[in-house]
Amino acid sequence: MATHLTHWGTFESVSDGEKLTAVRPWHGDPEPMPLIDNVASAQHHRTRIAQPHVRKGWLDHGPGAPGRGDDPFVPVSWETALELLSGELRRVYDQHGPEAVYGGSYGWASAGRFHHAQSQVHRFLNGLGGYVRHVNSYSMGTSSVLLPHVLGELHWMLGHSTTKTVIAQHSELVVAFGGLSPKNTAVTPGGVSRHHSRGWVAAAHARGCRFVSIGPLRDDITAEADAEWLAPRPGTDAALMLALAQVLDAEGLSDKGFLDKYTVGFERFAQYLHGRTDGVVKDPRWAEQITGVPADRIQALAHEMAGARTLVTVSWSLQRAHHGEQPVWLGVVLAAMLGQIGLPGGGFGHGYGSAGMVGEPARALSVPRFPQGHNPIETFIPVARIADMLLEPGAPYEYNGLHLRYPDIRLVYWAGGNPFHHHQDLARLRTAFARPETIVVHDAFWTATTRHADIVLPATMTIERDDFGAGDNDPMFVPMPALTRPHGQARDDYAIFAELSEKLGFGKEFTEGRTAQEWLRHLYDQWRPADLPDFDTFWAGDGLELPVAAEQVLFADFRADPEQHPLTTPTGRIEIFSETIDGFGYSDCPGHPVWLEPAEWLGGPAAQQFPLQLIANQPRSKLHSQLDVGAHSQSTKIAGREPVRLHPQEAAARGLSDGDIVRIANDRGSCLAGLIIDDAVRPGVAQLSTGAWYDPDPSDPSFCRHGNPNVLTADRPSSTLSQGCTGQLTLVEIQAYRDEVPELAVSHPPATA
Repeated sequence: MATHLTHWGTFESVSDGEKLTAVRPWHGDPEPMPLIDNVASAQHHRTRIAQPHVRKGWLDHGPGAPGRGDDPFVPVSWETALELLSGELRRVYDQHGPEAVYGGSYGWASAGRFHHAQSQVHRFLNGLGGYVRHVNSYSMGTSSVLLPHVLGELHWMLGHSTTKTVIAQHSELVVAFGGLSPKNTAVTPGGVSRHHSRGWVAAAHARGCRFVSIGPLRDDITAEADAEWLAPRPGTDAALMLALAQVLDAEGLSDKGFLDKYTVGFERFAQYLHGRTDGVVKDPRWAEQITGVPADRIQALAHEMAGARTLVTVSWSLQRAHHGEQPVWLGVVLAAMLGQIGLPGGGFGHGYGSAGMVGEPARALSVPRFPQGHNPIETFIPVARIADMLLEPGAPYEYNGLHLRYPDIRLVYWAGGNPFHHHQDLARLRTAFARPETIVVHDAFWTATTRHADIVLPATMTIERDDFGAGDNDPMFVPMPALTRPHGQARDDYAIFAELSEKLGFGKEFTEGRTAQEWLRHLYDQWRPADLPDFDTFWAGDGLELPVAAEQVLFADFRADPEQHPLTTPTGRIEIFSETIDGFGYSDCPGHPVWLEPAEWLGGPAAQQFPLQLIANQPRSKLHSQLDVGAHSQSTKIAGREPVRLHPQEAAARGLSDGDIVRIANDRGSCLAGLIIDDAVRPGVAQLSTGAWYDPDPSDPSFCRHGNPNVLTADRPSSTLSQGCTGQLTLVEIQAYRDEVPELAVSHPPATA
């Protein structure tokens, strides 16, 4: 029985050398996840890539040949593939330079830290002279730009958030904007050893803590919370938060001493709050008209928050929307007005319902990683602007106070991740992917991204290679010996790049003369503190328990002494009004938080044509789109389609029944899904998780036959400030699908020639 690590948990397995014959949860996990069942069932699925392939049009006619996404592929030998690829890399770097290459690794490709695909491809491209990179993420692209201006560096804050044990012991009220979704907290970049999403909530509730879950889905919080559910119109949380703030200030419930000592700009914000700048008082009656939440409940909640040790937490989902900066900023403002930032069980949290690492005690040691080297190219894009970059080379754009231009990309090199999962408006992305001269992809499966490549190199799964890993803020550092032989001719990324770098003349610099196993030993030995075992002992064991911090309270030091422990904001204080942001002059993100009407919401004119707000959230049955062909993921589908949930009254109004195949559509695209009728979804809302592999109709790329909601979502930035993605919300209509249900192409390999 061998132990292995995934982003969603640790498991134990038995292997016959070719495949896993048994998979079970790690014995130390109190709340194991069924997602581990996807691993063994996906390993030898027919969509595994067994050998290198080259798109026929590219092979016959050279770089830039049309037909990407439609052409058949030609199976080739590794020797042929690497010869073609090395020649193409030489051509692009020689003729156009490194600013013509986008190093597009984005995703959760490997829980192992050495074979982390992003580290591998970036080290390789740095050896060639550099590449255009991305910054930020689809998950937190908005917050990661906003919060350094307002509260401090996001990733430090996430790693030092008030621990869940402290919340369970001290919080009297948890107000969770966007809920505390147990499916999201089951996952952490790099892995989770011990799940306890239900345990800490149950402990807090048993002690008397109340939970209020604010969002369109009743089950976006674990049942152990026994939570009150408030369901405002999606996208209107900022209006609700403004009304709560107005009550706190107007009725003398805010902590003026805290605001004076620890914040800047409250008075300027208060002018807006009370309508002195625009004539609109942001009171509960105003908010009721926007949100649908009764004014008396808003007023009462404000009093409850002021009368208790209250944690205000905001899910990452809220910032993944048009004007997503505003609810995050307002969550900080509410916590500051309550005066509880830095107190045990009070203050502000961001992401307690979004990823497992939030609220875990900070680990005293980082774990070893493969060094990426130095990228001399300064050009970058916010990650969610990839389609704009490819479609509009040379076009100017604004980002976080900078005046930038999109580079002219000739070659995209992608290893790890699936942009046809993460990105919005997939028909537009497909058009954008037609523009580069060459697209190279390493992957284990025939995802939509590999089907839109020119050179496809088969990569191993984690179970087919040696590695080690630990999740962010997770105490377990786990050895990950290969459990089986690779599928077909698959190779790990390191082996691919080692051979390519040799062909391109910098093999010694890339490998430093080490095999993958020798790198693992070298990295471990460089990292190992004296009190931890040597590599051979570590490799033969089940893992190391690394030391973690004692129970922590976010910003406790700042509260104790703001002069000695200032925040990393420009003023060292909490910035309710930001001079920096105000100075940028962005109308879609002014200097303090405001209510800005989203482009698509149930109170806007577009809802006349598309009367349902679609929630495109994270799936329960897989991590993003990973292993969608696995048994657990497939078990949740309806006639092979991703399930969509709809409130009974909305289903009845459309004559729909449980299990129907429906067509979800707006003016960007459409997709098929299988219907689940469920009163846990707010009326006026449909919920279709992301993660179904994009399966476009050959005659209409905007029509996904499998159920990918990103054919419907807008490729629209959250704001000029962050240029973050807005994939969480869109407006749609749903109807019964009366035509013959088409077969899925994505569950089979593409055609070969």
